[in-house]
Amino acid sequence: MPHLAIEYSANLEGRADIGALCERLLKTVLDTGLFEIGAVRVRAFRAEHYAIADELPENAFVDLNFRIGKGRTDDEKKRTGEAIFAAAIDVLGPLFDTPHFALSLEIREIDGELSWKKNAIHPRLRGK
Repeated sequence: MPHLAIEYSANLEGRADIGALCERLLKTVLDTGLFEIGAVRVRAFRAEHYAIADELPENAFVDLNFRIGKGRTDDEKKRTGEAIFAAAIDVLGPLFDTPHFALSLEIREIDGELSWKKNAIHPRLRGK
C-alpha cells in the first residue's frame, strides 16, 4: 500500500523534471527493501491554483505525501522518509538556489480496517 503522491505548483513546469522525480522516488522507495514492488505507486498532481507565502509569482512548492500500511518500525519509517527526502532534494536541488521554493514530506499510516484494495499486479510479479 505504499503510495507516494507528489503535489506541485504549476509554475514548476519547465523548471523541474517531475517525471524524473517520480522515477527517482519509485527507485528510492523500492531500494528500502520494505515494500513489495507490485504495491508501490508514485504519481504527481499539478496544482493549477495556489497561493504561497507572500504571493510572489516565482514562489513554488513540492509536497510529498507517502501513505503506507502499518507494520514498519519507527526507525524503518524514519529511514524511508530520510531517503525519500534526500532523493527529492537531489532531483530538485537547483530550485533551492532561489529563495522561492518549499519542499515538504509527510508519511501517513493507513488503518487496514478502513482501506480496501484489489491488485492484479501482485500475482504477475510474485510469479516471477
